[in-house]
Parts: sequence; structure tokens; C-alpha cells
Amino acid sequence: MSLPDLPAVLSAAVPAAAADAAVVLLWLIPGAAYYAATRRPGLVWPRRRTAFWCAGALLGAAVTAGPAASAAHATFVASMAVHLLVGMVIPLLWVLAAPVTLALKWLPVHASRRVTRILRSGPLRVLSHPVTAGLLITVPLWALYAGGLYPHVVHRPAALALLHLHFLLSGCLFAFAVIGIDPNPHRSGAVVRGTVLLSSIAAHGILAKVLYATPPPGLTTSQAEPGALLMYYGGDAVHAGMLIIFGWQLYSAARRRDVRHGVRPAPGRSRPS
Repeated sequence: MSLPDLPAVLSAAVPAAAADAAVVLLWLIPGAAYYAATRRPGLVWPRRRTAFWCAGALLGAAVTAGPAASAAHATFVASMAVHLLVGMVIPLLWVLAAPVTLALKWLPVHASRRVTRILRSGPLRVLSHPVTAGLLITVPLWALYAGGLYPHVVHRPAALALLHLHFLLSGCLFAFAVIGIDPNPHRSGAVVRGTVLLSSIAAHGILAKVLYATPPPGLTTSQAEPGALLMYYGGDAVHAGMLIIFGWQLYSAARRRDVRHGVRPAPGRSRPS
């Protein structure tokens, strides 16, 4: 058996219903674990963060199993919708849920210190750099859609599942590196993070235009155009949300600096609430 045939063989060996159940379970386990951690006696945790995390888990289960997953194998526009949700929307929700902060509050002291040491490690410093995260999310995307890999992946459930896992992890890493609210000892400056975010937006938009003008192998123009439009406008919507959050973080940081240095508002002007 050749290695390229392995995903297809695995897919045929696992019944569809069992595969869907396994996928849903894989999404619900982290959702349940997060919710259980917030119920620790004495722990005060914002409900909005719990809502972000649980919404991401439920959304992931809904779009990667059942009819949505079947549609992603059948049509390019459905596949693109799943990509946007798994690779952009869910990572944004999960990063805003601050899971590392919750873990540090929930874990025993010795375990929290171990997590802190991991956060300060060299490998994580490289992975959490915005440039690294941006490349991990952009280069495979171009290879998939513009490099001719899409036809070889979309009809193989096991390969598509691995692709979704990559999109999820790289999307979480990118959101963490650029707008993450969890502790990050290696957080880059605003100029670096802003530049990488804008570059990612440009790369995403250019790829969507390329797909609109030149459909991937195996797709007709009428099949590719709706997916390309969804990628362009849907990606812009998520990126707009990230830009708003990024701008608000810069504004909040500036206000905190003013407070620390005792800077008062100009006469006749009050601080915004």
C-alpha cells in the first residue's frame, strides 16, 4: 500500500456515522472541559469568555460533521465556508476566551509554573511570533488553492480532517500572536503585529482574486466564483473584526499608560467611558 493511498483507505474503513460521532466528540470534549474549569469553587470568570469558547466548540461540531461536512466534499463554496469558520471564526472566538489564563487560574501552583515555563520557552517564542504564525496560515492556504492540492484533498475525508486541524491550530496561533489576551512573554510590538495582520489581509484578498480569475484544477468558473467571493468578503469581515479588536487594544494600552503617568485629559474634554 502506498502512503498517498492511506487516507482514502482509512476513510473507507470507518463508517460515516461513526466518523461524524467521533468528530463531534472531539469538539465537545474541549468545550465541556473549559466549562467545567469555570465552575471551580471560588473562581470568578467572565461569562462572555465561556460563551466564546462554547460557541466555537459547537460551531466546529456543526460544520465538520453531518450534512455540512458532506457539502464541503461536494461543492467548493461549502468547502470555503468551512475553511472560513474553522480557520478564522472559531480561532478568533477561542482566543478571545483566554483559555491559557483560565488554565493558570484552575491548575495547581506547580502545574501553573510548568505552563509558564512552556510559555517562556524558545520553541514557543518562535511559533508565537506574528511572522511565523502568518506564514503558517498563509503559505499552506496558497499551496492548497493556488498550488493545485485542493482536488487531492477535498474528496478524502481523512486528509480533509487533517487540513481542518491545521487551519484550526494555525488560526489560533495567528490570533494569539496578533490580538491574543492570554499571557504572552514574547509578545511582539504593535508595529510588527499590525504589519503582519495587514499583510495577511492582503495575501488573503489576493488569493481570493486569483481563484476568481483562475479556478483551481477540476473546478469550472461557475463553481469557483461563489467560493472565491465568499473567501474575499467573508475573510474581510473576520479581518475587520480583528482590526477593530487590535485598535481597541492599542487604545486601551495608551489609556493605561496615561493613568500610570498621571496624564490628565485636556481642559474641557473628558475621557471616553
